[in-house]
Amino acid sequence: MSLQKHHVRVGLPQQHERSYSIHIGAGLLTAFTDLIAPRTLPKQVLILTDANVGPLYANTVQQQLADRTVLVHTINVGEQAKSLASFTEVMTTLIEHNFNRDSAIIALGGGVVGDLAGFVAATFQRGVDFYQVPTTLLAQVDSSVGGKTAVNHPGGKNLIGAFYQPQAVIIDTNCLETLTPRDFACGLAEVVKYGIIYDADFFSWLEVNAQALLQRDAETLTYAIARSCEIKAEIVAEDEQEHGIRALLNLGHTFGHAIEAAAHASGDYKAWFHGEAVAAGTLIAAQYMQQQGEFTHADVARIERLFKQFELPIYAPEMPLSQWQGYMQRDKKVKAGKLRLILPTAIGRAEVRTVTDWDAVSQAILARSAPQ
Repeated sequence: MSLQKHHVRVGLPQQHERSYSIHIGAGLLTAFTDLIAPRTLPKQVLILTDANVGPLYANTVQQQLADRTVLVHTINVGEQAKSLASFTEVMTTLIEHNFNRDSAIIALGGGVVGDLAGFVAATFQRGVDFYQVPTTLLAQVDSSVGGKTAVNHPGGKNLIGAFYQPQAVIIDTNCLETLTPRDFACGLAEVVKYGIIYDADFFSWLEVNAQALLQRDAETLTYAIARSCEIKAEIVAEDEQEHGIRALLNLGHTFGHAIEAAAHASGDYKAWFHGEAVAAGTLIAAQYMQQQGEFTHADVARIERLFKQFELPIYAPEMPLSQWQGYMQRDKKVKAGKLRLILPTAIGRAEVRTVTDWDAVSQAILARSAPQ
C-alpha cells in the first residue's frame, strides 16, 4: 500500500500571492521541481545545507536542476553555525558568484539551515525566493513553516532576523530514517506542543500512538507531521508576525531559550538541544500554572508521562535564579521590561500573560530543576 501524501496550505489573508503549500510524504525529495509548480525556479540557485545533510541529499536535489546554475554552500553542523559569521560567508558566496535578484535559496537541512537560509533570502538583494526542504522532524513540524528566520547573537537565540515566508515547503518523511534517537525526540517535543496549546484530541492521539511514533511507523508519523503543520498554518494565517495568537507557539521557549543560552555560554552546544530545552521549559510553565491553581496536577502528569515516553528531559538543569532571570529578560516577548509567558490553562488551551511575580516563577523553576 502506498503511503498517503498530505498537502497543507498556508494561507495569508489579503496577501494571496504570498500563500504557499506544504507537501508531506515519502520520497518527495525526488519530485522537488514538480511539487513547486506552477512557480518557476530562477536560473540561479543556491542550496544551503550542512556537513551531515549535504552528502545524503544535496545531489538528489541538484540533479533536478541541471538546466540551472546551482551552487551548494555547506555550513558546519550545530547551533553555533547559526551565526552572523555564517551569514556573511553565504552572502560572500552569492556575491562572488554574481548571483542577482532573480535567484533562489533552497534550505536543505534542519532548523539551523532553514533559519539561516531564510534570513539570507530575506536580505540578499532585499529579498529573493527561498524554499524549505526540512530534513529533521523538528524542522518539519516547526521551524520550516511560518516564515521566522534568524541568526543567533552571543546575547541570545534568534535576536537578529526577519519574518520572510518561503515559496513552498517540501517534507520528505524518508529523511527521518537517518535521524539519531535524540534528534528525533527533539522533534516530538514540538509535536506535543501543538496538542497542549491547541488540540486536546491530538494530544490524546499522541498518548495512544506514542510507541508507533517512537518506532517511526510511516503512516503514524506522516499524520503527526501533517496535523502539526495544519495547526501551525492556521495560527500563522491568523497572526503572521506574532502580535497575538502566534505567540502560543512559543510554549516552553522562554524557559527553554534560557537553558540553551546558558549551555552555549559555557561553550557546550551539545548539552541541551532545542527540543529538549522546550520540553523542560514546558513543564516549568505547567508547574507555574499548577501553583496558581489554574492547571491540574493530572494534566501536568500527562505531559510529563508523554515526554518521558519520548525520552525527553522532564527537569531543567540547575542554574542560579539570577542567571535564569537575566536570560529570560532578553526574550523577544518581553515588553516594557515585563516578562510575558505562554502558559497552559488546560490540555488544548494556552494563553499569553504578563507575569510580574518573579518569586512565583522562581518557585516553579526550582520545582522543575534537576533533583539531587
